[in-house]
Amino acid sequence: MSDVTVLAATGNQMVAEAFRQASVDVLAAYPITPQTTIVENFAKYVADGRVHTEFVAVESEHSAMSASVGASAAGARVATATASQGLALMFEELYIASGMRLPIVMANANRALSAPINIHGDHSDVMGCRDCGWIFLFAETAQEAYDNTLISFRIAEHPEVLLPVMSTLDGFITSHAMERCELMDDATVTSYVGERIPVNPLINGPVAVGHGMFSSLGGPYFKLKKAQRAAVENSIPFIKEAGDAWAQISGRSFDFVDAWGCEDADYIIVIAGSASGNTRVVAKELRAQGIKAGVARIRLYRPFPVKEIVETLKGAKAIAILDRSDSFGAQYGPMCLDVRSALYEEGLLIPMRNYIYGLGGADVTLDALRQAFTEVQQLAAGELDQGLSYLGVR
Repeated sequence: MSDVTVLAATGNQMVAEAFRQASVDVLAAYPITPQTTIVENFAKYVADGRVHTEFVAVESEHSAMSASVGASAAGARVATATASQGLALMFEELYIASGMRLPIVMANANRALSAPINIHGDHSDVMGCRDCGWIFLFAETAQEAYDNTLISFRIAEHPEVLLPVMSTLDGFITSHAMERCELMDDATVTSYVGERIPVNPLINGPVAVGHGMFSSLGGPYFKLKKAQRAAVENSIPFIKEAGDAWAQISGRSFDFVDAWGCEDADYIIVIAGSASGNTRVVAKELRAQGIKAGVARIRLYRPFPVKEIVETLKGAKAIAILDRSDSFGAQYGPMCLDVRSALYEEGLLIPMRNYIYGLGGADVTLDALRQAFTEVQQLAAGELDQGLSYLGVR
C-alpha cells in the first residue's frame, strides 16, 4: 500500500519534490522568475544529501539546456526548469534536444514575454516553442504540476519515445499559490519512474551525435525530420500508458482532454491551465440555470490530442476557445488554430469564437468568463459572428 503525505505546498515546491523523487542525475539551471524556487528547493535537497544529483549552476538558460543536452547524451537522467525569456534563450537548444532524441524533462513556469517587461503568467513563452519537437503538458493545479512532472520522466525515457518533455505550470498562479497537495512516498515513485536505460550513450564509446547533414532533397536530414514527426505522433499510446499507470497509483485521473459536462453540452469553452477551475465554476452556474454548458481542458498539448478533442466537442452547438497567448499575424490564437483544424478534418463546422485572455497575468474574472459563455450562446443563435476578440479588454 502506498503512503501519502498531505501538505500545503506551491506548484514550484511540488515540482522540486518530483525532481527529487525521480532521483535526477544532473540538474543544470539558471534562476528566472517565477521558476526560481523550483531550483532553490531542489538545491536544498542536494545540499542536505536527500538526493545525489550533480547540480550545475550555469551562466544562462542557453547554457542550462546545453549542459542538459550533454548530460542526457552521456546517459544521465536530466531535469531543468525555466520561464519566459529564459525559455526563449534556450530556443536553439530545444531543437537540438528533440532532434537528438534526448529524454530531458523541463518544468516551465509559464510567463509573459517582453516587451514590455512583465513577470506574470500567460502562455506566450511555451506557445512560442510549441513546434520544437517536445511533448507538452499543461497543469491546472500544484497537484497536477507534481503529477505531470513524474509522468513526464516515464514518457520521455520510454524506449519507444525518447523525446524531451516540457511540464508547464502557470507562473505565480500555480507556481506560487499554496494548495492542498498529496505527496506519494519515495519508494512508490521510484518504482513508477523506473531506471533510466540510455540508448547508445556517449560514455560507452565513440558515437556520432548532432553532426552535420548537408544533402539534397530526400537526403538524411529530411528523412530524420520525417522520423522525428513520426516519433512525436507515435508517442500518444505511451503517454496514455504513463498517465494511466500513475492514475492507478495516485487515484487521480489522467485525460488528454479533461471534459466537464461536455457529454451533453450545447456550449463548450476550450481552455488550458490555471483558469480552467473558474471556467468550470461558471459552467456549473449555467447548468443550475438549465443551460447546458461544458468545459474542455487541454492537458496534453503536443502531440495535439485530435481524437479526444473531436470526441469531446462534436455535439456542441457552439464553442469558445480561450488562448492565453496570441499569434500575431495569424487568423486566431495558437490553440484555436489547432482545435479548428482538428474539427475541420472531421467535417465538423461548429461555430467557434476565439478569445485572447489573461495576457501578462491580467485577471480572469468570473464576469469575463460569463461574458464568454453568453457570447457562445449568441454565436449558436446566429446573433454573433465567428472571429477573435480580447476578453476583458476593450
